[in-house]
Amino acid sequence: MVDPRSVTSHATNEAHPAAVHLSDYRPPPYFVDRADLCFELGEETTEVRASLKIRRNPHFSPSPAPLRLDAEELELIELSLDGQPLDVTVHRLEGGAVRIATVPDQCIVETVSRLRPAENRALNGLYQSGGMFCTQCEAEGFRRITPYPDRPDVLAPFTTTIIARRDAYPVLLSNGDCIEAGALEDERHYTKWSDPHPKPSYLFALVAGDLSCQHGRFTTASGRTVDLSLYTEPSNRGKTDHALASLQRAMRWDEQAYGLEYDLDTYIVVAVNDFNMGAMENKGLNIFNTQYVLATPDTATDSDFENVEAVIGHEYFHNWTGNRVTCRDWFQLSLKEGLTVFREHQFAEAMGSPAVQRIQQVRTLRNSQFPEDAGPLAHPVRPDSYIEINNFYTATVYDKGAEVIRMYRVLLGEDAFRRGVRLYLERHDGQAATIEDFLCAMEDVGATDLSQFARWYCQAGTPRLRVSDEHDPETGVYTLHVSQRTPPTPGQAEKPPLHIPLAIGLLDAEGRELPPRLVEDPVDEDSCSATRILEVKAAEQSYRFTGCFERPRPSLLRGFSAPVKLECSYSDDDLAFLLAHDTDPFARWEAGQQLAVRILLDKAAGHRRTGGLDLLQEGFRHSLERIVDPALTAEALTLPSEIYLAEQVDEVDPEALHSAREGVRRHLGQSLRELWLTVYHKCSTTGPWRFEPENVARRRLRNLALAYLIGFDPAEGAGHAVRQLERADNMTDRYGALSCLADTERPEADEALKAFHLQWRHEPLVLDKWFRVQALSLREDTPERVRTLLAHEDFTLENPNRVRSVLGVYSRGNPARFHAPDGGGYTLLTDQVLELDAFNPQLAARLAGSLTQWRRYEPIRKNLMRRQLERIMEKDSLSKDVYEVASKSLEGA
Repeated sequence: MVDPRSVTSHATNEAHPAAVHLSDYRPPPYFVDRADLCFELGEETTEVRASLKIRRNPHFSPSPAPLRLDAEELELIELSLDGQPLDVTVHRLEGGAVRIATVPDQCIVETVSRLRPAENRALNGLYQSGGMFCTQCEAEGFRRITPYPDRPDVLAPFTTTIIARRDAYPVLLSNGDCIEAGALEDERHYTKWSDPHPKPSYLFALVAGDLSCQHGRFTTASGRTVDLSLYTEPSNRGKTDHALASLQRAMRWDEQAYGLEYDLDTYIVVAVNDFNMGAMENKGLNIFNTQYVLATPDTATDSDFENVEAVIGHEYFHNWTGNRVTCRDWFQLSLKEGLTVFREHQFAEAMGSPAVQRIQQVRTLRNSQFPEDAGPLAHPVRPDSYIEINNFYTATVYDKGAEVIRMYRVLLGEDAFRRGVRLYLERHDGQAATIEDFLCAMEDVGATDLSQFARWYCQAGTPRLRVSDEHDPETGVYTLHVSQRTPPTPGQAEKPPLHIPLAIGLLDAEGRELPPRLVEDPVDEDSCSATRILEVKAAEQSYRFTGCFERPRPSLLRGFSAPVKLECSYSDDDLAFLLAHDTDPFARWEAGQQLAVRILLDKAAGHRRTGGLDLLQEGFRHSLERIVDPALTAEALTLPSEIYLAEQVDEVDPEALHSAREGVRRHLGQSLRELWLTVYHKCSTTGPWRFEPENVARRRLRNLALAYLIGFDPAEGAGHAVRQLERADNMTDRYGALSCLADTERPEADEALKAFHLQWRHEPLVLDKWFRVQALSLREDTPERVRTLLAHEDFTLENPNRVRSVLGVYSRGNPARFHAPDGGGYTLLTDQVLELDAFNPQLAARLAGSLTQWRRYEPIRKNLMRRQLERIMEKDSLSKDVYEVASKSLEGA
């Protein structure tokens, strides 16, 4: 028995917290062959007994090495080795770990730890959400539960026993399958769970509470029956039908697309109100933010339904790409996340419109990842170093990582790509793998050299492709000249060329596809696909096409075949032509977006130029008069966001960009008023609400039409919006109308907001929408309204969803109002970041990210943002999470 003492590590008093480097990776000196845990849950304290079967790694050098068990924010009560209590002089408690100097090659280490979950406001490790116990262990939360070698390359089968009061916690869940349950004295009960598949500690999960369950079943391709259970708090009973159906669809799709079957007898999803992430793929027991499980027509929008399906699928797909094969270290995070996001994208495309899904994926990438790539926190898909791993759950790792996976498919073809994924999973099942392991599998199935392609993993920044052309009508040769350059990013000034798949097509004067036959590689015209993949590998390359006796118009970057910025000398007429005739849906949408970008940036810069606006207006008119696919039409008629526009200029003036976009939006609303009205009324859905692609598309287009109508005539538009609110039988139409009203200063807006709050204040996710719609409002008094929202009785910093619904969307989704010239938005955000950092540094760091782009703004805003970052750095005991964001943002200032 040792003297009880606390092992803690939260804030840092160090001037410069130490970074972890990929180059310093070493294999673990010890493995865990089995982990047996026993939890005795209590309201004030919880005791965790752990028995670990330890084995020395014979290949570790130097040997012998001390045994390190990571431990933070827990009280160590007992520690023994092979049944013998250890004296305090035998081990040391320091630096967030328990260290035992000498252990035999094989041994049993047992510990007893005491936790206080009710006091765990960081929502990391074991904590309480309402009356429920739950866990979040990725990336390094397990060390807050029990001493353990908490790293992803230590895998073990787990057995978990949970003991608690039956009346307060009738449901006791953990990973794997339940193998035993029963009653105990003192009105307690227990369950015992076995997960036979070796897993790292970050995939451990536990949930205990008074929960309601919806049961379902799934029969696998081999005929096994899997029991599906979706648990929620009793007040949310009846809101999981869509999540259950989405899970069943995801399981079937993974079997059909990749031949991957689920491998346990049970699959459990639990919805939790207080959760820092969207969801967590713990083996057999997924823990979800309620936002991505609960969905009914009354409380969730169509976008919510789509997000539930996507996230349910994402976490299920992790069963193989993340769980059965995990990542060796956290630098390999995109190995599981990028691959699984891509599989999620494939699933979404299979369940809906592939073209619409692809457009939405690219819009997300451009609005979140491209700015990240251009800022002080730019990092490769596989970072070189980090101070706090939680800061690298980023758009680069996830979304750009998914685009890298997509490029494998573009280069190798669908069949070879899927065979490569299967080969990777077969080779590394039950192992912790690296990005090189995945790339090697792709090389082997494709019989190709991907060594240059591997640079995508180690180079930060968004590559820029510049394309020019020339035409020789006498020889019929048309030439595309392509150059590539990746701008400097922190720590990477010069970068060698990447291997970039550029998908192109050629169109004649009538908009017909021309076969893109290369002079150097002639093929039969009949066998030449309309889309050709050019493999750009050099800084400058040229491609000559034959059979082009009239100058073609090039259709470039079809399907967004690579995550690059494309620069091409298209005229306005070229873009209008592609908008009208391109057969590739993404390229057609992109032509309209680029035409709109030119118009908006010219207007923001004060240039007088009307020709482009006339072309854009005619393109809008054509789309409104000939609606074939309402979903694609809605995408085509959505102007580029102010966030995306800011990425196109060297010095950002948020007021000028906002004024330009609103001016063009009002013009298009007014000049096409009758068509918008026609579409608005024509797209009214009839009959009961249904989540079907056609109805979803009609509602989306109808609410877009309403936004254009209210944008130029708030009085008339408000009338339509109020009537829509009164008659709506679903949250999509309610929220669409409320959003439009909230942008106006009409008295109907305040009345509608009051009524909405009164009706929905007891539905947390709907109340989040009420907060969100006001934080996103384009009204000039929005900054003051946001301050009022933070003082509202229904607002709390303790709930991440509520924080994101106000501070997150205000700072990232409302640039015109967040970047008010007085800097009030920056001060308000910093106040909340500093308050949050005291108990939830992970959330605080994400909010602080809204200040990182300060260098790109005009001088007044630039100085105001920098001052707030300096203010953050002045705080004593700043967390590693926030320190990393702020310090890197200020480097060189």
